Amino acid sequence: MAVDIASSLGVGSGINTTQLVSDLTSATYDPKIEAVNTRASTNNARISALASAKSSLSTFSTALTELLKSTSYNGQPVSNDTSVATVSLISGGVPKGLPAQLEVQQLAKAQVLQSATLADTTTVAGTGSLTLTVGTTTKTITLASPNNTLADLASAINASDAGVTASIVKDQNGARIVIKGETGLAKAFTLTANADADTDLQRFTWDGTTGGLTRSQTAQNALIKIDNVAMEFGTNEVSGAIPYVRIDLNKAAPGTLVTLATDQPTSSMSDLVQEFVTAYNNLKTSLNSATQRASDGSTVGLLSTDSGVREMARRLSTLTSTPLATTGTYRTLADLGVRTERDGTLTVDTAKLNAALAADPEGVTQMLNPTVSSTANPGIAGALKSVTDYLNGTDGPLAASKAVYDKLQTSLSKQLEKLDSARSDYSAQLTKTYSAMQSRLLQFKATQSYLEQQIAAWNNTGNN
Repeated sequence: MAVDIASSLGVGSGINTTQLVSDLTSATYDPKIEAVNTRASTNNARISALASAKSSLSTFSTALTELLKSTSYNGQPVSNDTSVATVSLISGGVPKGLPAQLEVQQLAKAQVLQSATLADTTTVAGTGSLTLTVGTTTKTITLASPNNTLADLASAINASDAGVTASIVKDQNGARIVIKGETGLAKAFTLTANADADTDLQRFTWDGTTGGLTRSQTAQNALIKIDNVAMEFGTNEVSGAIPYVRIDLNKAAPGTLVTLATDQPTSSMSDLVQEFVTAYNNLKTSLNSATQRASDGSTVGLLSTDSGVREMARRLSTLTSTPLATTGTYRTLADLGVRTERDGTLTVDTAKLNAALAADPEGVTQMLNPTVSSTANPGIAGALKSVTDYLNGTDGPLAASKAVYDKLQTSLSKQLEKLDSARSDYSAQLTKTYSAMQSRLLQFKATQSYLEQQIAAWNNTGNN
């Protein structure tokens, strides 16, 4: 029997215990490890899919917000005669009082003084000091040799920072200084000689009526009428006549009425709604694929059981009914003809949208892209951002889903470590067991050989 056992195990040629241990270890642990690796691979794929959904949502919201910063999606004030006046929007509020009739009777002008012509910029202007007065501001302009040329006088006036600008004009007759203030009566200025001013320096004075300088332009305010209401401003950039509208006066045109109105971007807003629906549908289609279930209820999409993504889909689906404005005929996307289909994607009733834009272009524009966004009047970008901020928040549903996957990832990693350690221990135990067994079999074989030799010897002795 011992011979048969040893022969069947291949003791005579040696047993391959290494292969035997490897096969037994693999048979015991490979299925377990493969199962954990499969779960880990699926979990990693879900983490990636969740990150992709979160990123797509943030990209959608950010792109919409940036897009609506363009003036193409805001009601812009316009002028029907830009040669007389142009208008632009001042941020912070909605223009009121448009359309309006503007008459520019007079432009604001700056006082300009010029000196007599001297030989060159290096000609001595004089020595001593002058007092430059602009409104209630006074500055002392001092010249002393050798820095007392015409160019030095211009530099000293500019360095005083009194609100006037001095420049040197040169032509075929020579050089002269030109001094210009800011626009408006309040910015008229005088340049008077002090007691230490010599005769040469006194050539550069003006007391408001006379002096060594010649006044080539008198300071004056802009005079306008808006809807026949007279107004006066010190500059040609008028920002207080119509709330949140800046009017730039370009030329005086007494008796000419310029119409200021608001140009509503109806075509842009129509395109905006269509682009929003397209971007939304791309995102929704991806979510549908990720959360798809088979007809028998089994999971198909990677995120079909994810509560965070389901909440994301639910929140997004409320955008069509979310109030974007608290007043007006049109307050939701549904009011503009945006409706939700059975698969959750959106479609646009273009006839209804165009009718709304035609009936109340300003109301629709302010609903979709309010000049001043608030919690009550978020606009389409604000509503989407609110949803995005909630979903992507630190304690939001997407963060909760990620925490579940991260926890499982850690758990599976530890399971793999334990299985790997157990596999090594099992392999070492089998190696030790089969090595001992092989040693015992070798001993049995040696004993067998000895007995066979003794039996053969006894047989030979008996025969003799």
